[in-house]
Amino acid sequence: MPSVLQEWVMNLSMMQQTVLLTALRGPDGLPKYGAAKLMLRWFRRCILLSAIDGRVLDNPVDVNGGSFTGPSTIESRDGEWQSGMSLPAAKYLQELDGIPHHFHTHFMHAIDILVDSHPDTAIREWWHGIYVRFVNDLHLHPETMEELDERLGDSRDGWLKRADPATSS
Repeated sequence: MPSVLQEWVMNLSMMQQTVLLTALRGPDGLPKYGAAKLMLRWFRRCILLSAIDGRVLDNPVDVNGGSFTGPSTIESRDGEWQSGMSLPAAKYLQELDGIPHHFHTHFMHAIDILVDSHPDTAIREWWHGIYVRFVNDLHLHPETMEELDERLGDSRDGWLKRADPATSS
């Protein structure tokens, strides 16, 4: 049986794969076609294969994917989907007070992994812009690739280096 994960995901550390997978589940209680769910559908397309046809959906516009990995925008100009995703991205940040913090932090960390590892440059760059907006909104600094790899490199010592003692037992 083939995996639903895109091949690049299976080359990550187990901890990084786990972070990606925990972010797949959307927060309960938010509208199915609200900004959080639209952003999440595009994120899912970036790490999963379309279960309907077993292929990579490399943009948020393609009509395939069903409701779990369905399209996040209908706007596309000459193959440029980035502008069509600017509205859901802005709405996500505007609605952040109503989005569960736990989901948002999982999503932000998963995006960080996608930014560092996704094989498609346009996808990486678009998500990098979102990651920077998320960390800036929280008044944080972006984590470097080296910091991410140390924290989520399948090493307890690497993970504990920046963990709070109250949550690391």
